[in-house]
Amino acid sequence: MKSKWIEHNGKRIFYQDYSNFFFNEKGVKQELDECQTQVMAEPENSVLVLTNLGNTEITMNLMPLLNEASKATRSHVRKTAVMGVAGIKRTLGDLLSRITGQELMYFTNEIEAKNWLTKE
Repeated sequence: MKSKWIEHNGKRIFYQDYSNFFFNEKGVKQELDECQTQVMAEPENSVLVLTNLGNTEITMNLMPLLNEASKATRSHVRKTAVMGVAGIKRTLGDLLSRITGQELMYFTNEIEAKNWLTKE
C-alpha cells in the first residue's frame, strides 16, 4: 500500500496516494480497498484525508468504485483535500461530491492542502 498516515501541524492526516497509476485500474482499486479499510477503522468524523490523484486516470470503470468507497467512508471523514485533479477529473470529482455528499477541496500544492486540512 502506497497510502500512509502523516502528521502536519500536530494533526494526523491520511495521505491517500493514488498518484502515478496512470491507466492501471487494478492498482487504483487495490489501493482504494486498502484505504477504505484504514479509514473505516477510525472514529466517525475524525479523519483528515489528503488524496493525490496526480498522473492517474479516473476511468468510467473506477467511478462506481470511488462512489461506493466515498459513501462508505463519509461518516468517518471530517475533511478531504484533493491534489492532481484538473479538467475532466475535476468534473468527475465534482460529480462524486454531489452524489456522495462528501465535500472535496482541490489544491495544486501539498503544503496548502495540509494547511487547509489542519486549520480549525
